[in-house]
Amino acid sequence: MAASLVFRLHDRGPEVVREVLLERGWEEYDQEEREEEDWNLYWRRSAFRNSEYHNLLPWQRLNHHPKTVGITRKDCLARNLRRMRATFGSSLYDFSPTAFILPNHYTRFLSEYNSLRVTRGPSVYWICKPVDLSRGRGIFIFEDIKDLVYDCSVIVQRYISKPLLISGYKFDLRIYACVKSFHPLTVYIHQEGLVRFATEKYNLSSLSNLYAHLTNTSINKFGPFYKAAKGRVGQGCKWTMSKFRHFLHSQDINELLLWQRISNIVTLTLLAIAPSVPSCPNCVELFGFDILVDVTLKPWLLEVNYSPALTLDCQVDITVKRGLISDLIDLMNYTLSDSLRERADRRHGYKRLCFRAKCPSHVPTPPVLSTFEGTKIQKRRSGGQSSQTLPPIKTLRQPEKTNQRQSRQHASGADYQRRLRPVDSNQIYATRGRLANETHRDKTRSLIFSPCSRTNASVVNRRTCPALAPQRSLRVSEVTSHDDTETEAETERSGEADTSSLIRDTPHRELGFRRSKLPNIYSGSHGAVRMERTLNGQHVPPLRVGDFIRTFPFNAATLRASRHELDVKVVIQELHKLTAQLATPGERLRREEEEVKEETDGEEFDALLWGPKDPPLLSQCFKPA
Repeated sequence: MAASLVFRLHDRGPEVVREVLLERGWEEYDQEEREEEDWNLYWRRSAFRNSEYHNLLPWQRLNHHPKTVGITRKDCLARNLRRMRATFGSSLYDFSPTAFILPNHYTRFLSEYNSLRVTRGPSVYWICKPVDLSRGRGIFIFEDIKDLVYDCSVIVQRYISKPLLISGYKFDLRIYACVKSFHPLTVYIHQEGLVRFATEKYNLSSLSNLYAHLTNTSINKFGPFYKAAKGRVGQGCKWTMSKFRHFLHSQDINELLLWQRISNIVTLTLLAIAPSVPSCPNCVELFGFDILVDVTLKPWLLEVNYSPALTLDCQVDITVKRGLISDLIDLMNYTLSDSLRERADRRHGYKRLCFRAKCPSHVPTPPVLSTFEGTKIQKRRSGGQSSQTLPPIKTLRQPEKTNQRQSRQHASGADYQRRLRPVDSNQIYATRGRLANETHRDKTRSLIFSPCSRTNASVVNRRTCPALAPQRSLRVSEVTSHDDTETEAETERSGEADTSSLIRDTPHRELGFRRSKLPNIYSGSHGAVRMERTLNGQHVPPLRVGDFIRTFPFNAATLRASRHELDVKVVIQELHKLTAQLATPGERLRREEEEVKEETDGEEFDALLWGPKDPPLLSQCFKPA
């Protein structure tokens, strides 16, 4: 009988993650009942330590990539976007308001301030934000420089003074983007998101009224008009993205261009750090992009949130965030071998870490065979007891295992030097069909993937194979754009999800490590479902997993550009071309499609347009009616 998948939550939260995983048949990690390494998913709001990435085992996954502080801290984001704008021009990198980091750039800011006062008069507004605070804390808006008072490092930006309003109320969009891998870069954006409203009507004559100028739920839930009906906004301060789409249709707005521009913002922002993020398999990252739309329908990036809030304040939160987490788990592609944990590795006669440290060249790092004998542990449950074999682990809670651990370390050199033996991927792929037909069919699958999975089999039939997730670590003090604790109270939860379906990971391109996959025991149980697909030898991630839409790579050129070392210049050129094609006659597009098809030996590569209710293929968006 297959073991359950096990999740581990740091500091007891977030609650919605616990509920979704328990409903899917997972078990929660208990340090009193389980060995230290006996878990599949470790979820925490703050950053993981470097050692936690180095000590990852094949069946373990983390919910953060390392070293993403370059976009999640306001001052780092401003620096990186300025660098990208200087390197690649402002034709695409024009989505962030002019920003200055004070006190370092005070002279530059003063020069810009005086210049605008001369050319545009006094009606230029600025917003000041502490670089290391979140949830609207410490933010104020000013027009006169005499009102600029600060006692810490801050970022001062041009205030978007003409936002798009709904019934007179300001709003922004919380876009959920999942980076499944940085090497190769693989990005998904969720179809559902949040529209967050201010709770008092927008008015530039009262800059100090935060309820009119800020959209943070952590602020507006305490506003005097939070529960009052506010025109089309209604009660509260949130909409789903679906409701916002309906609003766009009612206003005859060209939503396709708006969605593509927002998708561009996500990709271009990630490109600023993608080449520098270390490669670490078995990691995934959920970012919260805050987007403001102005009266000209131009989207602006406000900030990128590390650990976006998953608290449930209202029915809108329940609808959006439960589905978001369920789809995120589907995107992680858990298989039966993950639930077996150390037994799968022992069956292959080796054990390794999923993150290989960069060792000095004189330190040998030979493959080390696993020769330990499993230790029996007892899982205490209310209904009785069951036992499970786990490997001996390095833990201070078990001093009796010290000698065993030391002998194992002596045999392997340093602990981080343990690696997998070279694996012939062709041999693994050849055995998949045979293993699928022999054992663990519907019965074992039902033990791992519950009916709560939102990935529909009919949807998967149209998908290709997924790409892997990778990267390194950041220190807790580095990450400051946390949006994970908007509220302390959580409402009652309800709702059901759809049927389950399995989408597998594909072997990861090697950048300093190997990620070997065990044979896919389900490969023979999906019939016509194409779980793996390649284009010119490179694996292609699926178009869609649940409501996650793949937004990068979006064509054959970007797939090639991310094959080895990310070619940012090529990606930016393709993004520029794609956006321009929204207004390009169909004849020119057909010629470009034919050229791309010739370059890829006739193989087709397409992507979905994120945003619309029923996302069309990009190739269909540009064809003449």
